[in-house]
Parts: sequence; C-alpha cells; structure tokens
Amino acid sequence: MSRIAVIGAGAWGTALSIVLGRKGTHIVTLWAHETEVCECIMARRCNDLFLPGHAIPALVTPTNNLETALEGAEIVVSVMPSNHCRGLFQKMLPFLGPDLIFVSATKGLEEGSLLRMTEVIAQVVGSSADVRVAAISGPSFAKEVAKGDPTAVTVGSGDGTLAELVQREFSDPRFRVYTNADVIGVELGGALKNIIAIAAGVCDGLGLGHNSVAALITRGLAEMARLVVASGGRLETMSGLAGLGDLVLTCTGGLSRNRSVGAELGRGRKLPDIIAGMHGMVAEGVLTARAAVGLAHARGVEMPITEQIHAVLYEHKPPEQAIHELMTRTTRSESLQ
Repeated sequence: MSRIAVIGAGAWGTALSIVLGRKGTHIVTLWAHETEVCECIMARRCNDLFLPGHAIPALVTPTNNLETALEGAEIVVSVMPSNHCRGLFQKMLPFLGPDLIFVSATKGLEEGSLLRMTEVIAQVVGSSADVRVAAISGPSFAKEVAKGDPTAVTVGSGDGTLAELVQREFSDPRFRVYTNADVIGVELGGALKNIIAIAAGVCDGLGLGHNSVAALITRGLAEMARLVVASGGRLETMSGLAGLGDLVLTCTGGLSRNRSVGAELGRGRKLPDIIAGMHGMVAEGVLTARAAVGLAHARGVEMPITEQIHAVLYEHKPPEQAIHELMTRTTRSESLQ
C-alpha cells in the first residue's frame, strides 16, 4: 500500500484525502493546521469546519504534527493556500525523506517571486533537476469530489513517468485523471481562472446577464492563453481541463468561492468584510491577483480583465467603473495571440 501525506485539510485537501482513502490501496495521513479539524475527524470521521457532511475513510488518519504526517510517506500532496506554501515546506524540510514524489494541488502563484507552486516546492526542497514534482488541476469543486460525482482533472509534469504514476495513484471510477506534459500551462490555468471568476461574480453582483459572463469567460481565456504562451506553456492546454474546463466551472458554478467574492464586491461590500465572513476559507484569486499582474508585466503581456480586478481588489476601484473601462477599451480584432 502506498503511504501518502496530504498537507492541508481545507475543503480541497479533505476531498483529495477522501479520493485517496476510498481506493483501499493507500494509507493516507491528513495534516491539519486547525486542532479542531483533527479532533473532529478522529471523533466523527468528518471535517465539519471545511467540508461538512462527507465521511472520511478509515484509511485516512488526521494529525496536527508535520513530522507524524510525513513519516514513511512516499507521496506528499500539498494543498495549502499559496501564501503558506513556502513557509510550510520550510517547516517540512527536516522530515522529508529521499526519493519523495510531490504533487501540488494548490491553484495559485506566490506574490513577490511570481513563482508557480511547483517552482516554490522545488526551490525549497532542492534544485528542480532533483525534485520529482507534479501539479494536479482541473474543474473540481471539493464538495462534488467528496460526494463522488464523476470528475476529470489533469496532472501536469514534464516527466511522463511521474505523471503516469500520479495518474495511477489518484484515479478511480469517480475521479478520472489525465496526463499533460505542460506543467506551466496546467498551473497557470488553475491560478489565473480564479481571477476571471471574480470578474464573473462582479457581473452577477451588478445584476448583469449571461452575455456579460460569456464575454468575460471568452476574453478571460484569451488573456490566460497569452500569459501561458509567454511563460513557456502550450496554447492547447488552455482548451483542456486545466484551462477552459476549470474556467467555466469557476465562473458559473454556485460553489465557487472566487465567484462569490466577486458577487459581493459587485453588490458594494468591501473586501475585508467579505474575507472576514468566509470563516477561514480561501479565495485564491484574491491572493493571486497581485502576482498575476506582476507576471504579466514581467512577460510583457496585456491582461485587461486581470488588471481591472486587481484594481477593484486593491485600489478601491468601483466595480461599475472597471466593467465600463473594459467595454470602452480601443476596439480590435478578436485573437488569442
């Protein structure tokens, strides 16, 4: 049986531990930052704080201790918020054995360094040539994954053997995993779509209709693709699960936290009040917007939707003004390039 450590017991980390635990071929340790999460799982086999109503298999053992979580692990799945990735891996470093496989399931970018999560992990653990790390992404609401609704995601890695190994370890009849050699596109797609989802939520909060959301999804995909290609990723990745698939889900699904944040902004609420009301839940688009704008500037890529959402989040721009400025930009030919 494979020994897998899942680091992060939010909704998504808990859902992944359910997927891995229900296979019956893995011994899973789920590390939680919150003591009450660990106690709840031990006592009632559920995570009432972040993913209530979903039973956690007996093969999943919770812990608040990183050394315990990593003891004997062969695969480490990182599912922490992007702004905690570096710090947590630095704490984990003394407990990481040789030949570990790392799978990042965090959909975000690191502010300041502008690095993707697999790059952060490789930088902390060792040189990228020595670290076996992949990224998993795609349209996957945690509640639906935990429920067992059919879900398809993709694992990105330039190492085809590693990608196929992760594919085998994670796949089951309700959780289908594809492989993709373009880890850059897989990670950037998963991170950038959250920002576009905030914009889609703003449209909802302003009372705008389906036309507006469809326009945002389409043009959002165009600017995501520009940055992916400029960063060395592949255009075709944006038509797959980690691009269009995840973008459509997050922009239209009622379970999307990023879309919900945008909707509240559109209704006139202030960001600190919205965040305070999320009770520890994280909307990665809020964390990633600054890094995405920085990366776009570094790559010389125009990302008007991302820039306007950054202005709404951090420069107090009224959402109505942001939408107006998007609609009154200089007209041009439609192109993904």
